[in-house]
Amino acid sequence: MKPRIIVCGLDRTGYKILTLLKQQGCFVIGIHDKPIHQADAEIVIGDLAAAETLLAAGIRDAQTLILAGADETRNLSILMQARVLNPHVRIINRLFNSSLGTRLDLTLPNHVTMSVAALAAPVFAFSAMGSEAIGQLRLFNQIWPIHEEYIDERHPWCGKPLSEFWEDRTRMLIYYLPYDEARVDLVSAVLSGRTLQIGDRLLLGTQPSVRTASRPILQKISKLFMGFRHFHEHGKAVLFTAIALLLTIFSATLVYTSLQLKISFVDALYFSVGMITGAGGNEQVVEHATDSIKVFTIIMMLIGTAVIGIFYAILNDFILGSRLRNFWDAARVPQRNHIVICGLGSVGVQTAMQLVNYGYEVLIIERDPNNRFLDTVRSHNIPVIHGDASLPATLKAANLDKAESLLAVTSNDTANLEIALNAKGIAPRCRVVVRYDDPYYAGMAQEVFDFEAVLSPPEIAAPAFASSALGGRILGNGIVADSLWVAIATMITPNHPFCGKPVCEASMTADFVPLYIETACQTIHGWNLLEASLSAGDILYLTMPATKLEQLWRVAPFQVAVS
Repeated sequence: MKPRIIVCGLDRTGYKILTLLKQQGCFVIGIHDKPIHQADAEIVIGDLAAAETLLAAGIRDAQTLILAGADETRNLSILMQARVLNPHVRIINRLFNSSLGTRLDLTLPNHVTMSVAALAAPVFAFSAMGSEAIGQLRLFNQIWPIHEEYIDERHPWCGKPLSEFWEDRTRMLIYYLPYDEARVDLVSAVLSGRTLQIGDRLLLGTQPSVRTASRPILQKISKLFMGFRHFHEHGKAVLFTAIALLLTIFSATLVYTSLQLKISFVDALYFSVGMITGAGGNEQVVEHATDSIKVFTIIMMLIGTAVIGIFYAILNDFILGSRLRNFWDAARVPQRNHIVICGLGSVGVQTAMQLVNYGYEVLIIERDPNNRFLDTVRSHNIPVIHGDASLPATLKAANLDKAESLLAVTSNDTANLEIALNAKGIAPRCRVVVRYDDPYYAGMAQEVFDFEAVLSPPEIAAPAFASSALGGRILGNGIVADSLWVAIATMITPNHPFCGKPVCEASMTADFVPLYIETACQTIHGWNLLEASLSAGDILYLTMPATKLEQLWRVAPFQVAVS
């Protein structure tokens, strides 16, 4: 029996999820707050959090509810209303707040938190690193990029047997689609010695490499000194008022030493500083002076009070405000081989964290000085330039001509396109990755403007939501020829349909690709994996078509390992 799934909130991400589930033959219903034209699925229109709307969509009989809207507050309202109407419904909740999501997962049964930004960020990061990733896969506590190899007559793998790739631990075979669309599963193709032919498609996960190149101390010092060229932008107000203050003190000192011959330069300087700063001292300098000197002293007191007040105000703003921080950010701008991220939104901050974890130097350009993620990136020592990334001057200040890649990931598609075009004009060899939320125009933008990658977060994240709706904790997913596949870790229990069977036999019967097995004492991979038998307590990592996921819990639903 196909599961009854409700998708609540049909923005770009939600509608893509609805379409994918319908393509997989699921019984799926959408809920939206306004009519959708040309929709080819059943959709209920109404207040998303209202009980009557959820009841009209069949919430009492639903197995899964996907909260796909971007409004997290409204998603929580829908969650509570849905659980009142159906306490056992499985809820997949779109949340960016990871701490809240973790707490909800631990508190509520059958609750899974997913984030569009967290799902899309690794693909953006891999694209910036030069990998043409179409998805991600979490294996061995790492996120692996997934890419598709299309075999043509010039491909170096053409004619090679699939068995050559089976044992490589740095490359996981994920999915195989033969050119003749014959019903040949990957394991059967490997064991039969099948070779790759023209027109075949092969999906692989490749182990990511971490950059460990050390930076000499002289390079760090030179970068700091080179950063002082930005000082005039952040500290010129302090510099000008400091010069005015020194000139005021010097002028007073010069007058006292010139008109009162009995006063030494040091005494005059001491009195001038005390008079102007308000500290006082050495009053005998003007105690027996002429009236003109006393009038001059009064004038200098008034001028000094104004100058010192302005100087203190600007100095406090520089030190206690954001100007000093901006100066240090500018001083730490990488000089070469770095990655520039334009836009510190949810996708930008997640992508930055991914790249830092892989050992890359990252620079962020953000126009909002009060951005909520600034403290997060600065805690990871990531420098930030405050400015408009669409301006060539800002991109040049980021040393774009010597950068490896630029990612335009603001929430505005037009702004991203403008940033990317300006970046190509300044640094034609720099790899440019563009965020374009509308998946229909993303492909056209890449074709027209010839960017290295134009990625749509809804397009990247939707398969993960759709896969998770079909059950279990999904470790990865992707689409090949409109067929959705998923990677999953399943716990082998005594009543599991695969328990006691050899991996080779189970994989050919159920059409899945085994990745590896975790037993109580070892991890089994490669040819040993195909020869192993599955026992209770083992955790089998596998990939399979989403349409066949239901056979994993045909006996006992949702016996899936949480990792």
